[in-house]
Amino acid sequence: MTGSVAEIIREYGPFPGVDAVHGVTYDGRHVWFAAGDRLNAFDPVSGKTLRSIAVAARAGTAFDGRYLFQIAEDRIQKIDPKTGRVFATIPAPGGASGLAWAEGTLWVGQYRDRKIHQVDPRTGAILRTIESNRFVTGVTWIDGDLWHGTWEGDASELRRVDPRTGEVLERLEMPPGAGVSGLESDGGDRFFCGGGSSGKVRAVRRPGRGAAAASGPEIPTLSTSR
Repeated sequence: MTGSVAEIIREYGPFPGVDAVHGVTYDGRHVWFAAGDRLNAFDPVSGKTLRSIAVAARAGTAFDGRYLFQIAEDRIQKIDPKTGRVFATIPAPGGASGLAWAEGTLWVGQYRDRKIHQVDPRTGAILRTIESNRFVTGVTWIDGDLWHGTWEGDASELRRVDPRTGEVLERLEMPPGAGVSGLESDGGDRFFCGGGSSGKVRAVRRPGRGAAAASGPEIPTLSTSR
């Protein structure tokens, strides 16, 4: 396992009217973050807030290329980002925190149970579970790598874990006071991290892995039909 200090390359916010940032996702152009009773979108270049959707948003957020998914207590809502319409709702695991989309399924962090579940986006059925030894906040996939945030007391990290065993392969230690409440990759060299009660979103540099990235573990595929 390798470990290093996270490099924060930019901070966004605090945002007007936002008491806390929960889940975070990226649609290829805009960063979306959950802020209690709204989903807000901002431009990561200018930092300007562009729009918001009125919806319960106190935990993880994800984007599948067309729809937003938002944890709302005991359910996950599928939302059209253009209209704000909720298209479907599925049950969420108890204590759900982080949320990510990868290979046709949702990946749900379960905070105090220290687990990550792969979930069927149509039914909410749990397809598989990965155990962690720390509280799980945000979750994201990038280049076949599974990363999740942790936050216990004043200590917060980004962790790359083996998607089959949960073994910690790499750790990025956040500076004191910079907790991670939500996590998303931009598909390149940045992670966007929700900052909880700070009201901020922080961009953290993703460590370069060179050839290792190309040979990283594939996202596990299951023999489930879609």
